Amino acid sequence: MELALLAADGVVDPDAVSLGMLILRVAVGLTMAAHGYGKFFRGGRISGTASWFDSMGMRPGMVHALLAASTEVGAGVLLALGLLTPLAALAFVALMVVAGWTVHRTKGFFIVAEGWEYNFVLAIVAVGIATVGPGEYSLDWRLELVEDFDGVTGLLISAVGGVVAAIGQLVFFYRPPPED
Repeated sequence: MELALLAADGVVDPDAVSLGMLILRVAVGLTMAAHGYGKFFRGGRISGTASWFDSMGMRPGMVHALLAASTEVGAGVLLALGLLTPLAALAFVALMVVAGWTVHRTKGFFIVAEGWEYNFVLAIVAVGIATVGPGEYSLDWRLELVEDFDGVTGLLISAVGGVVAAIGQLVFFYRPPPED
């Protein structure tokens, strides 16, 4: 039995890879966009998110709530569309590293205990997509941006750029309250 990604001649089938990348991009991208949407329009909305950010030490909370929600929506939509894919993935990594560090790091790995598992998976999937490239069913492909920004370049932009952006944000803005 042949692997579905391989054509009859044993060569990787680009249509299967493109379809798989489309499925991953849309699922993960819309998940992130929905997360940002929730900060804007659900629960405590932006004001509640801002208060929460202030309480955890991401100050000023209102600025970070607006930036986080906007970045989640924007990066999610960009990834789903396959537009500027490595930059969208960079934003995913930055968001998830900051969330993992500020909210989840002391709670272990598993999400059932409010650990950083979810943050890790979203960031790694985004880096994987940036590394492989968004596939033919993407705006990057239509705009001929793929050859310049996939492979090692996509990996470096998304992973290294995302971690550097997260560290910068934490260094400049994260002032956790004293522990009891």
